[in-house]
Amino acid sequence: MSDYGHELWFGSFITPTARPPQAPVELALTSERAGLDLVSFQDHPYQSAFQDTWTLMSYVAARTERIRISGNVLNLPLRPPAVLARAAASLDRLTGGRVELGIGAGAFWDGIVAMGGRRLEPAQAVRAVEEAVDVIRGLWATDETGPLRVTGEFYAVTGAKRGPAPAHRIPIRIGAYKPRMLRLTGRIADGWLPSLGFLPEGPASLRAMNEQIDEAASAAGREPAAVSRLLNLSGRFTSGSGGLLQADPGDWAEQLADIALQYGTSGFILASDEPADLNLFGHEVAPRARELVQSERGA
Repeated sequence: MSDYGHELWFGSFITPTARPPQAPVELALTSERAGLDLVSFQDHPYQSAFQDTWTLMSYVAARTERIRISGNVLNLPLRPPAVLARAAASLDRLTGGRVELGIGAGAFWDGIVAMGGRRLEPAQAVRAVEEAVDVIRGLWATDETGPLRVTGEFYAVTGAKRGPAPAHRIPIRIGAYKPRMLRLTGRIADGWLPSLGFLPEGPASLRAMNEQIDEAASAAGREPAAVSRLLNLSGRFTSGSGGLLQADPGDWAEQLADIALQYGTSGFILASDEPADLNLFGHEVAPRARELVQSERGA
């Protein structure tokens, strides 16, 4: 059992399609009305069929009132961390603390290079993420004296003024699958953000991956529970039970509660551009899954 005891929350993962431009905005509004806690968008700046994710997030922030907003995950090779830090802090202040930060090392390197980014080898990409987090947190640390200096192989700032501070402590979550990135997540991240579809053995893969994060966290003097565990997921709502996330909302709730209790996942983010799915997820799955987990923990 790897239940870290975190409160469950639920979100949406929306395609930032450019045509029609208001479609992802309407889905964000649907997410908020459905009672979801977070709306998130994938970030592929080299994809011409998509709107720019940060611009979309800012627009959605102005159209919503309660729901939290995040990239899922932001493409770090094409978003300089010093600029990203100020952008995130600014939007967080404007929204009263509704911004969260999901970052990724990069994957589609041909597209990244085509947009002017640098192609990195896997080990380099891990080091680049660590340097980026140092820059981001350093610029947010307005309680520290003096300008920020980070001398990295991939990212460096040489006397940047700190600030603005975000309205709340913005969590930094890392999309990670391989051992080096999982260990980095355990050492420095606030959360881990994988996608169920990329796990070779489905939810069962979470156990060994959690162990790598936990060991790295402990070695760094952190409590493993300091790293929240999230999961992007997709599926289909049906009238009967056809397997994992191919079932009715009640079975979805039971399956997600089981994942939460077995593997410590506390944030479930549904990848769907269908309003009906988002409504079922928010109105039926989320409250029932919370009820099941609370009941089991209290038993």
